[in-house]
Amino acid sequence: MKTLTLKNRFQTNATLLPNDFIDNYMVDANGEFVKVYLFLLRHLDDPCSSITISTIADCLNNTENDILRAFRYWEKAGLLCVERDADGKITGLELQKTARVVKTASASPKETDPRHKAAPKISEAPKPASKAVQIDTFRAQKEIKSLLFIAEQYLGKTLTHTEMETITYFYDTLHMSADLIEYLLETCVENGHKSMHYIQKVAFSWAESGVETVAQAKEQSAIYSRNCYTVLNAFGIKNRGPAASELTYIKKWAEEFGFSSDIIEEACRRTISATHQPSFEYADKILTKWHDRNIRHLQDITSLDEEYQKEHISGKTAVRSRNTTRNLNNFERRSYDMDSLEEQLLNSN
Repeated sequence: MKTLTLKNRFQTNATLLPNDFIDNYMVDANGEFVKVYLFLLRHLDDPCSSITISTIADCLNNTENDILRAFRYWEKAGLLCVERDADGKITGLELQKTARVVKTASASPKETDPRHKAAPKISEAPKPASKAVQIDTFRAQKEIKSLLFIAEQYLGKTLTHTEMETITYFYDTLHMSADLIEYLLETCVENGHKSMHYIQKVAFSWAESGVETVAQAKEQSAIYSRNCYTVLNAFGIKNRGPAASELTYIKKWAEEFGFSSDIIEEACRRTISATHQPSFEYADKILTKWHDRNIRHLQDITSLDEEYQKEHISGKTAVRSRNTTRNLNNFERRSYDMDSLEEQLLNSN
């Protein structure tokens, strides 16, 4: 029998991913965080690698804050050790072995092999309830402490006791994750709002809308930004965001009335045409009327305009007819003494 010749055409440069990461960590992690971990793993042993947070953000099409959030997530998960200097700036990263691998290192191969489901693992041993509560409490305290530090960096000041209680309220009562609270702070500050009162209003709005993740918050922020830009641009308002009262109107039109941006823009355009100045109150009257008439598309507005024109023309015709009849009815008839007129005629002859 002829001998077979085997050839290897696989690439030799490959990145090994631990099965434990796939089995126990990847499932619960945000997809963007997984991308960051894989990127770090790829460049772990690359002698020519010289990366920065900015480089990672550019390569993964994320913001630098997204990358920092991923670092903190994997640091809390125990897979990453972040080295910082005296100023708190990141100077290095070190990937760690998974906690589960460390705990089962002294076990037999059958105990560490995930294919042997019947063999008990040390990491799967039940923990006392009190110890689990202590761990959760410690983790919560650590996350809140980190959030308070992050908030001071964003706001550029030392937090007051009330402000610290507010952030803790987001975490404990609104059940917002640490990542979501950080994104909340980041978004508000980037939009020029450092007031904790404003930040709290946004947090309540997200809670009422069911926003639970950063991805959902980004989608909500995109809709908010689009609606605000539409209104401010239609009104010719430049170089500022909407005031609190103006934002209330915008949210009413977009969320309560459910109007699309083109209908809101049309109402603003008609407001400027009628008043020659921005007026949220006037635009609200227009949009309220349209909402009561169940307007949903620009074509509906056109039909409503045509109906109004017909009623207007019909009304004018009816008014003219009434005025003419009234004038005829009001004609003053003179009464004459026919005998006196006849006598005057005879005398004149």
